[in-house]
Amino acid sequence: MSRIHPTENRCAVTKQVLESNKPVVLTVWKKSSMAFQGTDGFSVFDKDGKLAFRVDNYTRKTGGLVLMDGGGRALLTLKPQILSLHDQWNGIEGDGYSKTCIKTPLFSMKKKSILQNTDKLEVFMGSCRNRTSSPDFRIDGCFRRRHCKIWGGNGEVVAEIFRKKVNTTILLSEDVFSLIVRPGFSSELIMAFIVVMDRICRKPVTPILCS
Repeated sequence: MSRIHPTENRCAVTKQVLESNKPVVLTVWKKSSMAFQGTDGFSVFDKDGKLAFRVDNYTRKTGGLVLMDGGGRALLTLKPQILSLHDQWNGIEGDGYSKTCIKTPLFSMKKKSILQNTDKLEVFMGSCRNRTSSPDFRIDGCFRRRHCKIWGGNGEVVAEIFRKKVNTTILLSEDVFSLIVRPGFSSELIMAFIVVMDRICRKPVTPILCS
């Protein structure tokens, strides 16, 4: 089995070089880097096995989540929109729990339709309140089966996720999957989308409707 854990106490530099012509390859493990019982989260490793991102110590009953870099610095705070029929979540830069500073959302993600039974989501940069324009990103596929693509506003594939393979025939469990971020896009932002997708797409999806 391929190693999932990074070498102890090694953290990746998360600052993106957006001018790079190479995609960013990440391994996402749906497991908190905190070892004690009762935590739920994500541990994300770069191609060298270094911890790049983490989401620690939250449960399904809590509201907001914090995406951190490997060293524990808050990158984005993710919060559900109160009384949202579309299961909207907002992403706020840094520590969005500060009571002394009200920040405008960096992005908002929501279901495309309140009646949908598929994993079709829309992302608007900035608040999507009263927005009538097309989304900046759209997501389709089946997140629960770890088979999704993220599309940009111009119709290009920005990122995709799929089950991680040990070799050409053996797949790891659905708790471990690969995330590929295309050149020119922030893996920090895309990983925030993944964390929110995990909350929005929590209900069972009929397999026949998954594309």
